[in-house]
Amino acid sequence: MSKIVSIHSYRGGTGKSNSTANLAATVARYGYRVGIVDTDIQSPGIHVLFGFDEDTIDRSLNDYLWGRRSISEVAYDVTYCLEGRGTPRSKVFLVPSSVKAGEIARVLREGYDVGLLNEGFQELVDSLNLDYLFIDTHPGLNEETLLSITISDVLVLILRPDQQDYQGTAVTVDVARKLEVPKLLMVVNKAPTAFDFGQLKQKVEETYDAPVAGILPHSDEMMVLASSGIFSLKYPDNELTKIVDAIAQQVMH
Repeated sequence: MSKIVSIHSYRGGTGKSNSTANLAATVARYGYRVGIVDTDIQSPGIHVLFGFDEDTIDRSLNDYLWGRRSISEVAYDVTYCLEGRGTPRSKVFLVPSSVKAGEIARVLREGYDVGLLNEGFQELVDSLNLDYLFIDTHPGLNEETLLSITISDVLVLILRPDQQDYQGTAVTVDVARKLEVPKLLMVVNKAPTAFDFGQLKQKVEETYDAPVAGILPHSDEMMVLASSGIFSLKYPDNELTKIVDAIAQQVMH
């Protein structure tokens, strides 16, 4: 049975899209068919990790939301990102949002029917025979985010060890509990290596009464990669990759 996994953060700049791409690719490596949808329509970005830019995206989630294409028609097969590290069944599909200024402006000006997202997610799961659908959400809390949380089997909340993140994440956790999300996982990203990670994990778990699936340390190698690829595939033996794998295991099981 397929699972919907939403990756969310209260604020931008937490590494949400990077985390989504790395977790999705890691899960796919274990022989699963995985889809990714970028629903951060106002400020899309995950496409960059798969080598796309404005010139190479000729169809997007926007086309589906405005009735120009079906959701499966705007999905790109990006299995090449696995670089031969998966199994014969491994597949990764990406539905990007448009990066064209005019289409982003139209979203901001006219909005869109959020209800179509739910229909699209289910259609995508069925048409591509997906085991997992990862949703890269828009930061903060809005109608689209609430929909994603409501239909999620797993909600992964990304936060940095920062007071603003702590406070905003508390609101999101409360909403997730009210919406009765089956599985809630916390992930702390960009943690300074000077921190005691054991104490940090304890603090976050006590603050939100929710399990911390992993703490990702600040990584110079990640910064140098600069979103030009998927870190866990570029650096399979890196300690950060091992933590991503451990988080993926908790998402799957």
